[in-house]
Amino acid sequence: MRSLEGQTALVSGGGSPIGRAIALALSARGVHIVVTGRDEKALGETVGEIAHGGGKARHLAGDERDPVHLGRAVDRAIELFGGLDIAVHADAIGVECTFSVASPRLRTPGRFVVAMVGADRGVVAGVVREHTGALFVRGITCNALILEGAATADAVEDAAANVAEIAVFLCGGAAARITGQAIAIRAT
Repeated sequence: MRSLEGQTALVSGGGSPIGRAIALALSARGVHIVVTGRDEKALGETVGEIAHGGGKARHLAGDERDPVHLGRAVDRAIELFGGLDIAVHADAIGVECTFSVASPRLRTPGRFVVAMVGADRGVVAGVVREHTGALFVRGITCNALILEGAATADAVEDAAANVAEIAVFLCGGAAARITGQAIAIRAT
């Protein structure tokens, strides 16, 4: 089974409840984390929680729809931790930018996970499938998690840990042959 210990992940949207939960869950398995997003304070809180738990993390605030900003975040992950093994996009916007900037720099075997709240499953599935073939040839899987039925912030907070555990599974060795999937998770 593929150990996550010592790998590096970029979590775009790392200040959101879902992004934070995924960053914390990956860190708990020994993954070094770089979080990015628009909310500097939320990103700092995510990094603080990771550091408090003994993990290694940094953040870079900026617009994840901006390829220059995302390029800097990827560069930072590579400079600080030696490479990029996992890319997570946990925001409702900018997924195409994250694909175009992060996926070419992922090491093999790499993982790309999209995690969205309330997104249209068909649209997200189409985006994921569009990228799956080229990534899988390189040994990189690409899957999406869609939290459905999350009408309130409390419902998202309550479901975030479950989404994170599934994301961690998709980053591990047991999921090496799972790709191109859009998995719906019920919030309630």
